[in-house]
Amino acid sequence: MNKQVNKQVRRSRRRIAIRKRISGTTERPRLTVYKSLNHIYAQIIDDLSGRTLVAASTTDKALKTDKTGNSKAAEAVGTLLAERAKGKGLAAVVFDRSGFRYHGRIKALAEAARKGGLKF
Repeated sequence: MNKQVNKQVRRSRRRIAIRKRISGTTERPRLTVYKSLNHIYAQIIDDLSGRTLVAASTTDKALKTDKTGNSKAAEAVGTLLAERAKGKGLAAVVFDRSGFRYHGRIKALAEAARKGGLKF
């Protein structure tokens, strides 16, 4: 099997295993993260109603960054997401890393969201 395909399959299995344990409620919605090669996306989801409450990404017009695929951009997304969540009255979330390692851009986004006032 191709190394890249194998990597995707393993991430997919980890993602499914994580989602079996983690679910977002109205009191503690789920903060999910997706990273591509060039961008990072984060959204806060209420799984009971199936709605996205807050979203932020490096493709947002409100975010002014030169490069979008690095830790500094992920940190800016985490800060923006925490700011938007506070505006909606959300304080506590459950973190869903979507099968990605808690390292680099994922870690930078999570720590920036914590500094912004989200608890998880």
